[in-house]
Amino acid sequence: MKNIKNYTLLFAVGISFLSCKKDFNEVNTDPIGKSSTTANQLLAPALINVLSVNMSRNRSFNNELMQVTVDINDGEGRIFRYDVRRNVADQTWNVWYPELTNLRNIGTIASQPESLNKSYQAISKISEAWVFQLLTDVYGDVPYTQANQGKEGVLEPVFDKQKDIYLDLFKKLEEANTLLADGVAIIPTGDPLYQGDVSKWRRLGNSLYLRLLMRIAAKTDVSAQVIAKIKEMVDTNPAKYPIMQDNTHTAKILWNGTNSSTAVFSSPFMNTRAVDFRTPAITKFFMDNLTTWADPRIDTRFGRNNIGRWGIAQGPGGYIGVPSGYAAGSSVVKQAYFYSDAQVTNGITLQTDAYTGIIMNVAEVDFILAEAAAKGWINTTGETYYYKGIADAINYWLPSVFANPNDPLVKAYAVTADIDWDNNFPLNSTTAGAASKMELIHLQKYYAMFLVDFQQWLEYRRTGHPILPKGTGLENGGRMPARLNYPLISQSTNPTSYKAAVASQGADDINTLVWWQKP
Repeated sequence: MKNIKNYTLLFAVGISFLSCKKDFNEVNTDPIGKSSTTANQLLAPALINVLSVNMSRNRSFNNELMQVTVDINDGEGRIFRYDVRRNVADQTWNVWYPELTNLRNIGTIASQPESLNKSYQAISKISEAWVFQLLTDVYGDVPYTQANQGKEGVLEPVFDKQKDIYLDLFKKLEEANTLLADGVAIIPTGDPLYQGDVSKWRRLGNSLYLRLLMRIAAKTDVSAQVIAKIKEMVDTNPAKYPIMQDNTHTAKILWNGTNSSTAVFSSPFMNTRAVDFRTPAITKFFMDNLTTWADPRIDTRFGRNNIGRWGIAQGPGGYIGVPSGYAAGSSVVKQAYFYSDAQVTNGITLQTDAYTGIIMNVAEVDFILAEAAAKGWINTTGETYYYKGIADAINYWLPSVFANPNDPLVKAYAVTADIDWDNNFPLNSTTAGAASKMELIHLQKYYAMFLVDFQQWLEYRRTGHPILPKGTGLENGGRMPARLNYPLISQSTNPTSYKAAVASQGADDINTLVWWQKP
């Protein structure tokens, strides 16, 4: 009986083996039959994946830190109280680095003789610069020169110093500007940003260049060359460095099939349950400014479906916000909040708005130039760029409010709102309520960069503006976090380089200053 059982078992194993072997080659062959891809096919998925995680973290992290929203809760890990848990650092790192492989491969493919294309080479460099800028500004020293080289056997890449990363990003953006000067065509349907308009990609690259230059301009070891480059780009040789001039140049991915291509891209906000989307309250700081200014972005006369362009719901007392950083146990009540899609019939809320996918907008460039002018680095006083920034920021959401940036209504709006430019203001002040040119510029820049990844937080870390009220319930000694810690995966998979980075940069916690923040 035992032999019969053994025989039966062997027979079954044999049949199983033969069944697995039958059609083995066919079932393990890719039915599509493609072993390679093109630069065009890589671009859209990589950009959308990066932008999607940026929007997710903007909503859950940046907005909580920077007093846009407050997720009312007295539990632990409340970001609006500066209580930042270590796992918050993981998501962006784990998306940005894999997508950098795809963005880099765009340039590699476009450099091959059979698919040579200067524009895709440049777009690869600009996109890499965008993502690496985020990585180094959020974490500090990060893998750069050896990053994304696992196929080449580099499994434990070194962490490059932030200064070295920045200087190399400048080289990338210079090279991209030169490559795009030839205007070589790309495939419009594969470009979710500009639908094949490479001249706009060139403007994005140079505008990103200005962002990076301004971010490190205060560092004494590079400030002279940085300020000289800003002046060259704006005053001396602007034809060589075209930058964003109006909202047609704003780098954005339009959601919901409104991007003039054959693809339909859905807003990542739609991945959030409607009830969760409307849960955070809008803060007192964010709301009070808008109501004091009678800002058209919340005015129902300018918005859609009587909810305003940003879809802000009024509380029982009107447009009232919650103080951020309130003391635990204060029993605050949510009033104003952002409508969710489920609350509006046949309308557009922030959750479904096609215009939320912003990578960089022209208003940010305006305020960069206003700051440079106010500091005497470029011609003009800063007033022209300041008013242009206000107009461009509002007109992005509401194109009909101002006829153009020179519309007299822009200054009239600013005068009525008491945010008009005054050349007699001091350059800077760190006292709440005190007027200064930097506070004027950066308060408006704060609203202009609404929804743009971590930029509000990064600019606050650089400038200390806008001056945010400090609640009594803040943790971390009331200090705004200066960075995110390195993800746990970097410690476990790259321990040698991780330890070297910590030894060089400082303790791996949220209060260690990155290079451009240090005196």
